[in-house]
Amino acid sequence: MDARGAAVLVTIFAILAVNQVVIKLTNQGLQPVFAAGVRSAGAVFVLWAWPRLRGQRPDFSREALGAGLLVGAIFAVEFLALFLALDLTTVSRASVIFYSMPVWMAVTAHFVLPGERLTPVRLLGLTLAFGGVAWAIFDRAGLGGDVSLAGDLFALVAAVAWMGVSLAARLSAISRQTPEMQIFWQVLVSAPLLLLLAPLFGPLVRNLTPGTAGLMVFQIVVVASGVFLAWFRLLSRYKASQVAVFAFLSPVFGVAVGWLWLGETVTASLLVKLALVAAGIVLINRR
Repeated sequence: MDARGAAVLVTIFAILAVNQVVIKLTNQGLQPVFAAGVRSAGAVFVLWAWPRLRGQRPDFSREALGAGLLVGAIFAVEFLALFLALDLTTVSRASVIFYSMPVWMAVTAHFVLPGERLTPVRLLGLTLAFGGVAWAIFDRAGLGGDVSLAGDLFALVAAVAWMGVSLAARLSAISRQTPEMQIFWQVLVSAPLLLLLAPLFGPLVRNLTPGTAGLMVFQIVVVASGVFLAWFRLLSRYKASQVAVFAFLSPVFGVAVGWLWLGETVTASLLVKLALVAAGIVLINRR
C-alpha cells in the first residue's frame, strides 16, 4: 500500500463516518427507507450522466444480469437496515456494530474463498471483535431513550449485508465489470426496491427543510457516487487484505464524529467495546 492509497483510504473512512451523522440528520426530514431510496435514485442519475458526458455507455451484459440484480438487492437490504439503525440508535453504537463487517467476512471467507483460512491469530481477532459487538448489543445499562435494541440489531443486519455485497461482487460475473458498473448495478436495483418498500415504514416526509435537501445532495454526489466508486476502484488496484486493514478506522471515526457533532455520550464501556472491535479487525487482516 503506497502513501497515496493509504491517504485515500483514510479520507474515505473519515467521510463515511461523517455520513453516519448525515444519515441521522436526514432522517429527521425524511422517513429512513424513503431517504435511502431517494439517495440511490439520485446516484443512478449521477452515475449514468457522468460516463455519458465522457462518451461511455453502461455495460448491461447478459452475463452480469443475474449477479447485478443479486448484488443490488443485497445492497438495498444493507441500506434499509443502516438507515433504520441510525434512526433508532446512536451513531456511536451503530458505528461499532456496522463496521464489524470484516468479522463476518472472515468467517464466511473461511468456508467459501480459497486461501482465506482462519489461522490462530485471525481466530483471536475474530473472538475479540465478536465479543465487542455482542457486548455492545446486549449491554443495555445506562442507555437513554434514543437507543433501542432494534436499532442495534438493524446495524448488525446492515453489516452482514455489506459483507454479502462484497462477497457476491467478488464471486460473481459482476467482478469482471468496471468499478463504475459495479456500483451502478447496486444503486440501479436498490432504488426501486427501497422506494416501493418505503410506504410500509410510515409517512415518507417528516420535516423536510432546505438543510435536509442539502444533506441528501451530499449523500448522492459525495458518498453514493464518489466515495463508493473510489472504494471499488481501490479494491481493483490493491489487494483486498491491504484495503481491509484500514477498516479499523471506521468505528473509531464514527464514535468520534458522533461525540463531536451530535454530543453523544461516549462511556468508558463503549470505548472498551470499540477497542475490542478495532483490535479484532486488525488481527483478522494480518498476514
